[in-house]
This record gives sequence, structure tokens and C-alpha cells, in this order.
Amino acid sequence: MSGDPEIKPVGLSGLLVTFAGEMSGPANRAALAFRTAVEAENWPEVHETSMSLVSVYLAIDLVEVDLNALTTRLEHLLATQDWYAAALPEGRSLWHVPTVYGTDLAPQLEEAATVAGLDPEDAIRQLSTSRVRVLTIGFAPGQPYMGELGAAWNIPRQQGLTKSVPAGALVTAIRQLIVFTAPTPTGWRHVGQTAFRTFRQDAPHPFALTPGDELIFPQISRAEYDRIVASDPSGRGGADRELLS
Repeated sequence: MSGDPEIKPVGLSGLLVTFAGEMSGPANRAALAFRTAVEAENWPEVHETSMSLVSVYLAIDLVEVDLNALTTRLEHLLATQDWYAAALPEGRSLWHVPTVYGTDLAPQLEEAATVAGLDPEDAIRQLSTSRVRVLTIGFAPGQPYMGELGAAWNIPRQQGLTKSVPAGALVTAIRQLIVFTAPTPTGWRHVGQTAFRTFRQDAPHPFALTPGDELIFPQISRAEYDRIVASDPSGRGGADRELLS
């Protein structure tokens, strides 16, 4: 086990169950599994749940409920298993998202490789074959934080900001990847470019991804990327999806 979970009130609006003080694979697994378990309980006091990298937030009106009784109920649920080793939720998806690395589309690939202590070819090989998990959704609608990459990719954010990277940009820092939902300034390095839209406002299901989904970003050529952009109005950017058991 990675530590003892903590339960804390968030003002009068809810409770936060935290599984670690910093990001780790087991703590994120615990948050994913515990959130699923809370939702399965269907407690009437819990209006909504959400999660960060290592915590689960339960939206509850703490003016109207017995805080001690609800905390005890959460403690009993926490005691039912080792959440750090829990099975990941069912119904997850594996996405293969075609990605151009480097070129003028993703001009910081070589810089990121240098900081990681890799040559560009090794950097592309590692990034394009790594299977990462959606750790949480945040910052912008449908935007995934994904990880964890190998230890070489524990690179810091830039000290300055890139003024803007486009929607679909694949960026990296601190062993994580993000695919940006919209044009965004960032301190993360822009290493790849996809045509994948993680948020499509007019789609039946606007968010393409959910926490626990997994992704691989295989390398494609600039010509293949241009073909996908021209021929795929769905915003899925040529991505293939399969369901995980």
C-alpha cells in the first residue's frame, strides 16, 4: 500500500478523499477504483463525483448531512480492500491516435529529447510506443492528463511559456502527456501533433476520453497527417478505439 487515505471537507460543498501527496501509479489506480465504487453505492447525499491525479471529490451539501456519519461510511468503504492494488474500472477504452513527431508541426521534439537525455529517434520510439493511461481530465473540457512515461521523461516544464500550441498538440513534462483541447499557451514541450479532438461540443458524447482509458500515439508521416485532416470531419483524427475487458 502507498499510504493511508485522508478524508477532508472542502468548505461546505463536499469531501475530498486523497490517496497520496503526489502522483504515483498506485495512488491514481486507487482514486479511479474508489470513485467507481462510490458511484456504485448510489448514496443520495452524493450529487456528483470527480477526480484529480490522486484524489476523489464528492459533491455533498455538508450543511444538510451528518458529516460524522458520512465520514464513517466512507471509512468503512475504504477498509473493504487495498485500493492501491484494486482492479481498474470496467468499460475502459484503448485508443491508437496517429501522431506526427517533430517537423514544424511539433517543433520542440528535439529540445524535449535533449532534456530527457535521448536522441530524437529514441525519443520518438519511446513516445510512439508507450501505452499511457488517462490519469484525470482537467484544465479544459475533455483534456486528458496521461502517464506515466518512463523515468527519462521526468523533465521539468519550461521556465517560460510557449504563446500557443494548436488543438490536438501532444505535449510532455513530468512523465506525463497531454493532448490539448484548444489552442493554449503552455510550459509543456510540444513534441507531437494529432488531429484528435478530445472535446466535440456538438457530438452525442462530447468527451472522447474518461479517466482510466489508455492511449498509444503511433508515429505517422506529415503526408498521412494532412490526409487525415482533410478527410476526417468527425474530429477523431483517424484514431482507432477498442474496448478493454
